[in-house]
Amino acid sequence: MSKIHKSLFTIFTLLAAMSVFSLPAAHAVTIKIATLSPDGTFWMKSMRDGADEIEKRTAGRVKFKFYPGGVMGEDANVLRKIRIGQLHGGAITIGSIADHAPDVTVYGLPFLFDSLDQAEQVREKSDDMLMKLIEKNGYISLGIAQGGYSYLMSKKPVRSFDDLRQQRSWVPENNDVGLSVFEYIGVSPISLPISDVLTGLQTGLVDNIFASPIGAVALQWHTHVNYVVDLPLNYLTATMVIDKKTFNKIGAEDQKIVREVMRDVYHKIDQQNRADNIAARKALENNGVKFVSLTEDEKQEWYRAGEHVMEHMKKTYKYDPAFYNYVVSGATASN
Repeated sequence: MSKIHKSLFTIFTLLAAMSVFSLPAAHAVTIKIATLSPDGTFWMKSMRDGADEIEKRTAGRVKFKFYPGGVMGEDANVLRKIRIGQLHGGAITIGSIADHAPDVTVYGLPFLFDSLDQAEQVREKSDDMLMKLIEKNGYISLGIAQGGYSYLMSKKPVRSFDDLRQQRSWVPENNDVGLSVFEYIGVSPISLPISDVLTGLQTGLVDNIFASPIGAVALQWHTHVNYVVDLPLNYLTATMVIDKKTFNKIGAEDQKIVREVMRDVYHKIDQQNRADNIAARKALENNGVKFVSLTEDEKQEWYRAGEHVMEHMKKTYKYDPAFYNYVVSGATASN
């Protein structure tokens, strides 16, 4: 081999070696995740810990960058930014992706689960079913966590729908369950983004809200309500989703690591949220909030509204039969 050929061979060998060693950096993926969860909370700490573990186990090939505290806007804004590529995912309320994956609204149907134990039992299988349905619709769900039950919280007591008609009611933006309830009652609710609810309560723009105890305390709404209707209305859940196209840029082995780690993270959040909701209820009581018990007739009024909403949602969303039947039959069987 001539000196020139030897030199060229050496150069090509070095370049090949350099390209091999640079592969991890070239294929590194940083996933940008936005959430309303405030920084410093258990939820954010858990997600950051999971991200650190993923970065370590993938040798830096997969990293997460979080935007907490709503700095990227409400869930709808986060999803819009995912569509245009500004973000890759979000830790969001699960109903936010109903337009893409309608089955996510099943867990939130009124009076579906009789208890948190029952919900946990059904979800042992149904979470996997739901995550697969979400994946068919363009997102990868990395885990599902409960937010507890929502309750009607108000400045003045509410015992009946007549009471509710005398008040200014808040409904989250694009919340089909809430809108269907108010349509049935004959109330025109005020739609506000979550970030504006506290101001709405302070200024009297709204008199009542629907929220879980943990949500009301975390967002400081509990400081502006005096009463809670002691009837769990619907079961709240959240998830972390990543745009499927972004997730597919990750190698197969690294995808397994991301799924495994974040699934464990969301299981821990799920269990902690359950405990925190119990503590949050006590915090409400300690803050002077009174829980209003309803008579059986008053409860039946709410249950009839729930049946109306169930029928409306079934017609609107055309649920996957296997998933819907499993969840509803599992809830009914445990009642």
